[in-house]
Amino acid sequence: MWEPPGQNQSCVSEFILLGFSSDPTTNRILFIAFLLLYLSSVLGNGLIVTLICLDSHLHTPMYFFLCILSLLDMGYVSTTMPQMLVHLLVHSQTISFAGCWVQMYVFGAFGLTECIFFVVMAYDRYVAICHPLRYMVILSWDLCTQLTVGTWTCGFFFSLIHTFFTMKLPYCGPNIVNHYFCEGPSVRSLACMDTHSIELVDLVISVFMVVAPLSLILASYIHITLAVLKIKSTRGRCKAFSTCASHLTVVTFFYAPATYIYMRPNSSYSPEQDKQISLFYNVFTALLNPVVYSLRNKDIKGAFLKVMRWDSKNM
Repeated sequence: MWEPPGQNQSCVSEFILLGFSSDPTTNRILFIAFLLLYLSSVLGNGLIVTLICLDSHLHTPMYFFLCILSLLDMGYVSTTMPQMLVHLLVHSQTISFAGCWVQMYVFGAFGLTECIFFVVMAYDRYVAICHPLRYMVILSWDLCTQLTVGTWTCGFFFSLIHTFFTMKLPYCGPNIVNHYFCEGPSVRSLACMDTHSIELVDLVISVFMVVAPLSLILASYIHITLAVLKIKSTRGRCKAFSTCASHLTVVTFFYAPATYIYMRPNSSYSPEQDKQISLFYNVFTALLNPVVYSLRNKDIKGAFLKVMRWDSKNM
C-alpha cells in the first residue's frame, strides 16, 4: 500500500462489501436468482464456444470473434459473481486489500478489452457488408489474431493504470464499500484525500477506451447503413441489417451503463443506483450475448442441432 512521506495513512487492510441487503431471507432469494443468472451466462457462453470449436462451418472470422467475446464474458462475470454468491450466504463480507486490488484489475481488464473488441466486431460487419467479395482476404487469420492479441493487451494494460492509481490512494477508514464488488468509483470514494487527479486519469482512460471505440463503432455503422441502402432488394437489406442487429443490441446494453458509471465525477456518485446499473454491463450483458446471437443466428442453431443429432447417434 502507498504511504505518504512522513506518515502512515493507508491503514486499511481489508474492505467490507455491503452487497444488496442485510436481511438473511432477502439474501437467500437473491442467491438463487443470481446463481441462476450466473450459471445461465457461463453455460450459454460456454455452449457458443463449444459449438464454434466443434463445427468447421463456423471457422470464419465472424464466429472466431464471437468465440472470443464469449470467453471475455465468462471471465468478466466470473470475476465478481462467485464472490457475491458466497457473501449472500455467509456473515463475513470482507475482502482483503490485495484481493480487492486483484478483483478490480481483472474486472477492469476484461471490461476494457470487451470495449475495444466491440470495435473489432463492428469492423468485421463493415468488411462483410461493404466488401463481401474480399472478406476473407481483408480479414485474414493473421489479422484476426493480431486484432485479438492487440485488444487483450490494451485492455490489461489500461486496467493496470486505472487500478494502480486507485489503489495507490491512502485509505485510512472507513472501509465499508457500498457495492457487491470492488469497483473503481465505489472504492475511490473511501480515499482520505482529494481524488480529482485520479478522476482525470480515469477520464483520459475512458476517452481512449470508451469514447474512441464507440465513435469507431458508430462510424462503421454509418458506412454499413449507406451500403445497405444501396441494395435494391428489400430482402437483401433486411438480411444485411439483421446481421448487425445482434451486435448493436449488445453494444447498447454494455456501453450505456458503463459510460454512465465511469465518465462522471465522484460528486455525483450514488451507491445504490450504481449497484443496480452495474448489473447491466456486468451480469445481464454476459447473459444477453448467447441469447441474442443464438436466437438470431441460423448457423449457431444449425450447429447445435448437428451436435444434438451426433450425440443421439452415439447413445
